[in-house]
Amino acid sequence: MVIMTGNGHIIAVENLNLWYGGTIALRDVTMSIADKRVTALIGPSGCGKSTLLRCFNRMNDLVESCRIDGAVNFHGKNIYAPGVDPVAVRKEIGMVFQRPNPFPKSIYENIAYGPKVHGMKDTKKLDAIVEKSLKSAALWDEVRDRLHESAMGLSGGQQQRLCIARTLAVGPEVILMDEPCSALDPIATAKIECLIDELKRDYTVVIVTHNMQQASRVSDFTGLMYLGELVEYGDTRQIFEHPREQVTENYITGRFG
Repeated sequence: MVIMTGNGHIIAVENLNLWYGGTIALRDVTMSIADKRVTALIGPSGCGKSTLLRCFNRMNDLVESCRIDGAVNFHGKNIYAPGVDPVAVRKEIGMVFQRPNPFPKSIYENIAYGPKVHGMKDTKKLDAIVEKSLKSAALWDEVRDRLHESAMGLSGGQQQRLCIARTLAVGPEVILMDEPCSALDPIATAKIECLIDELKRDYTVVIVTHNMQQASRVSDFTGLMYLGELVEYGDTRQIFEHPREQVTENYITGRFG
């Protein structure tokens, strides 16, 4: 099923199948991602939600045995078409991982790294990008006097917001988050959730979460993955209050998962 919204969609997935070797991990997934909204993917462990997320910016290319057919259209163009540069795709569609993974560099260099890779050399422009990115990730006030200290000295929650700032620094349109709060305490998790709500003013966010309460709090749309299939996808309130599929109801009410 494809969800169309008045706000338009930025990613449209068509008949996507994925195999790891001879094992199929995604089956005939079709969906669209609304622009400047938060979409959550939920489901039990091993259901394919992180695999699907990684299809949105070709991270699965890094898995040698992976094979994909179908299409992932970004602004109407298939990112899996011949000649498409995966690095260019990942600049537009960034990824924040489950565990904070700052580089063993200063806070400043973590943020400046991406723009430098893409050719930015002007120090004043880099300074501005670093400040803007840290402000957008709600971290600037906490680190503004520590920019040249190691990022490894930050708390776990601060490190995750740093990784979000690092993703923002190259100017993406879409931010993918793979269980970004699973390694964080409740206070750090609350800050990330508030940040997600702020980010959707300027970015499209897709989040994988094992936490159904989190999905209900932060997302506008929710999709339930089960055994590699997108079982149900729609408005978050509808999914949680009036699911159409029995599998969805069983999962949300805790009968499995």
